Amino acid sequence: MSIWRATVLTLFPEMFPGPLGVSLAGKALASGIWALEARDIRASATNRHRTVDDTPAGGGPGMVLRADILAAAIDAADAPPAQPRLLMSPRGRPLTQSGVRELAGGPGALIVCGRFEGVDQRVIEARCLEEVSIGDYVLSGGEIAAMALIDACVRLLPGVMGKAESSAEESFSETLLEYPQYTRPQTFEGRTIPDILTSGDHAKVAAWRKAEAEALTRARRPDLWVLRQQGRKNTTDG
Repeated sequence: MSIWRATVLTLFPEMFPGPLGVSLAGKALASGIWALEARDIRASATNRHRTVDDTPAGGGPGMVLRADILAAAIDAADAPPAQPRLLMSPRGRPLTQSGVRELAGGPGALIVCGRFEGVDQRVIEARCLEEVSIGDYVLSGGEIAAMALIDACVRLLPGVMGKAESSAEESFSETLLEYPQYTRPQTFEGRTIPDILTSGDHAKVAAWRKAEAEALTRARRPDLWVLRQQGRKNTTDG
C-alpha cells in the first residue's frame, strides 16, 4: 500500500519539516504513515547566481518567480501523475475541510510555495497548478500555508489520530463549528461545567452539543449556516 506523500517546492527547504516534525504529524512521519520531501527551487536555476526571479512585465514593484525555472523544478520533482499540483496563493480557492478530506484520501500532493510578487502565470497554466488559499490575508511566502494544508491532511490519515471518531465531531465536519468542550476541575474560578454534561444521559448530551454547535455557527459563521440550511433543503427536496 502506497503512503501519502507531500513534495514541497520552496526557496527555503530548511523550513521543513518544522512543525510537521513534532506532535501527531511528526510521529506519523517517523513511523512512515506519510512522507515529506522539500525541494529547493534554486536547484533548477541556470546561472551561477542561482537566480529564480525577474522584474514584472509591464512594470511595478517586487519580483516574479520565472516560469522556466519553476517549470524545471516541477518537472525534476517527477511527482506521480495522480498527485494534484497545488500552488499556495492568496487568490486561490479557499481550503475547506471537505477539500482536505479529498486530498487526504488521495496519494498526496506536489505543493509549490510562492514568493515575491507571485508566479509567472504561464507556468501556472502550463503545469496545471491549482491555486489554493488558506485565508483572506497575505503571508511572506507559501511555506506556512503549505504546512497548514499538510497538517490538516496528515491528521486524517488512518493511524494518525487516536480515535477515528475524534475527527468526525470537529469543526466543519457537518458544516458546523465545534461545540464547547469542558474537563476537570468541576469548578474553575466560579464557573462550573454545565450539569447536562455530567448527567450521564448520552442522548441529552448529544442534543446539547448539537444545539450549541448550531448556535455558535449561526453567530460566528453565518456563511456556514447558510450552506448547512441549503444542504438540508436539498436533502429534503431530493
